[in-house]
Amino acid sequence: MRDRRKAEKAGRVGETAAAWWLRLKGWRILARRVKTPAGEVDLVARKGNLVAFVEVKRRRTGAELDFAIDEYRLARVAAAAEYLGPRYMESGDDMRVDVILIAPGRALRHIENAWIG
Repeated sequence: MRDRRKAEKAGRVGETAAAWWLRLKGWRILARRVKTPAGEVDLVARKGNLVAFVEVKRRRTGAELDFAIDEYRLARVAAAAEYLGPRYMESGDDMRVDVILIAPGRALRHIENAWIG
């Protein structure tokens, strides 16, 4: 149980860092940790007419980042994004699923349009 709480806290720290990084790049954060029947989206962000549904993964080492995201996890985020689209998107908006990878001592990595399904 203690490890689960520690991982949860680390995840929240990563999501906060990712949200600030996106803000610095001109994005507006619309929501954090949105749960749906299809899954959870860590961040929902808008820049112009683009809405990004963002999966954030924080790991202890850069090597662990290589295995932090897989097709199954991306499919869940994409399904949740489809569910949430009407809530956050306006007429004419585009949407995509992004991934942000974070590890201590490494530059934050933003993978745009990570899910092409």
